[in-house]
Amino acid sequence: MTSTDPEREAVRKTVQQYIDGSYSGDVEKLRNAFHPKALMSGYLQGKLLIGDPEPFFADMEKNPSMSETGVPYKAEIESINVAGQVASVTLLETGFFGAMNFTNYFHLLKDEGEWKIISKTFTSE
Repeated sequence: MTSTDPEREAVRKTVQQYIDGSYSGDVEKLRNAFHPKALMSGYLQGKLLIGDPEPFFADMEKNPSMSETGVPYKAEIESINVAGQVASVTLLETGFFGAMNFTNYFHLLKDEGEWKIISKTFTSE
C-alpha cells in the first residue's frame, strides 16, 4: 500500500516536531511528538539503552539547548514510508550537542487522527 501525500506530510511534521524540540530543548514539544506508551532503545556511545523516552526528556531538560549554545546541529529525513496508519522514518542527525551523530529509526502510528512516534531505535557514532 502506498502513502498519500497528506499522510507523508503529516508524518514528516511529527518528525520535524522531534527535530525542533531536540534543537530548542523544548521537552513539551518532544513529549507531544511521542505516543505516551512509546519505547526508545539503542546504542549511545556503545552502551545499550532499552526503555522509554523519559531519560532522553530529562537530559534535554537539564542541559542548555543546542539553539542556545549555537552548535552546528543538522537533521535530515532520509526516508518516509507510510502504509495505512503506520509509518517508518529514517532520520540522520549530525552535531547533536556538538559532538554526536545519530542514525534514528522511528516507527509511528496514527492514533485518534494524529501521527505519534511509538518507537525510536538509534545508534550514535
